[in-house]
Amino acid sequence: MSIADRATQAADYARAGFGRELEPGTRPALVLVDPARAYIDPECPLYAGVEENVAAMRVLLGHARAAGIPVVVTEVRLRADGADAGVFFRKAGTLVAFCAGSPFAEVIDGLAPNDDELLLTKKYPSAFFGTTLHTYLTSLGVDTVVIGGLSTSGCVRATALDAMQHGFVPIVVEEAVGDRDAAINSANLFDIQQKMAEVWPLARVATYLGALPGA
Repeated sequence: MSIADRATQAADYARAGFGRELEPGTRPALVLVDPARAYIDPECPLYAGVEENVAAMRVLLGHARAAGIPVVVTEVRLRADGADAGVFFRKAGTLVAFCAGSPFAEVIDGLAPNDDELLLTKKYPSAFFGTTLHTYLTSLGVDTVVIGGLSTSGCVRATALDAMQHGFVPIVVEEAVGDRDAAINSANLFDIQQKMAEVWPLARVATYLGALPGA
């Protein structure tokens, strides 16, 4: 899509009332969604060529730790037969990469949580579905969820949607998410921005985190 076409599209959405700006709070948490080896290992069918996005995730994680905010890293771990992922497993056969015994489910080097951070195991796209994430964030007084991870059209989008539905302001970090197709990635970021979250560049997120009280 050309720049002119994108401007026309954005104007059309604005006329319809989409894309209003959400104001982030002062108590954010970082959620890194499924930074799994599967997406950067060419031996895996889920390989997505997102190495640059993974590098941005490492930078984002560094900013979050420097600001002293809560950090949650999610992983997908399934039974060998995938039965605990139900219809999702039947629909997306590539989920075998996350079944018991697969090395592709491991967290990418440099993105694993520290001992004082949370590693959250999930079975479905959203980091909130069937997990304790909502309770955990609420107990910490979190009001904003900064989101990086993989992939934009799947688990990142589902997590952003559920963050909004649970009353958190979601901020998806543009460079720190990725997908196997650039056009799909771009389309989903546009739609996420219009309907459920803020999509910010990494530099803006770094400024936001650096200005937090106590950062």
